[in-house]
Amino acid sequence: MYIPAYYKQSDLVEISRFIREHSFATLVSTFEGKPWATHIPMELEEDEKGLSILSGHISHANPQWKSFSNGETVLVIFQGPHSYVSSSWYNHVNVPTWNYMAVHVYGKMRILNEEENYKKLKAMVDRYEKVVKNPTDMDKLPADMMRKYMKGIVGFEMSMDKVEGKWKMSQNRDQEDTNRIIAELKGLGDTNAALVAQEMEKMNIIGKD
Repeated sequence: MYIPAYYKQSDLVEISRFIREHSFATLVSTFEGKPWATHIPMELEEDEKGLSILSGHISHANPQWKSFSNGETVLVIFQGPHSYVSSSWYNHVNVPTWNYMAVHVYGKMRILNEEENYKKLKAMVDRYEKVVKNPTDMDKLPADMMRKYMKGIVGFEMSMDKVEGKWKMSQNRDQEDTNRIIAELKGLGDTNAALVAQEMEKMNIIGKD
């Protein structure tokens, strides 16, 4: 990912927070000589050695998993809030742009056995069921249904060999422009724009300390 110095995010604590808050990712690899992408939730966790890893699963019918065991590096993309920025908000003539946050993770895959796959799947379900009024407990679902379901998915762990963070939040603008952009984004009545404004405010505060 191309990252100018002023947009680079190197704080691994912030990047980890970002991954957990924006866990629905794009998994990209090469299958039969062509790029292949799958959109799935990914979980950030630590292995037995204390190293950060990602885990997830895809459908067994999705041929992408067949390329996981050949040792090639795969890419996972996490996308955060983003919004159009009008150049009419600047204090000078310029072109419009787009503000956004993204993390790219490169690593290698390990396919999980059935026991590992079930354990990780249950942990993922438990995490997302916390906000549900009547949460589902995988252990209480019909055994025959779960056996059939588990045979239909392929679970994996992914190493995090290289992590890139890009927070493109108008860091190349002066304070007057930054304040105006934040105000205009808040006034759009758009969820993504409001989130971008919120992130810009946090960065602006950090920059003043």
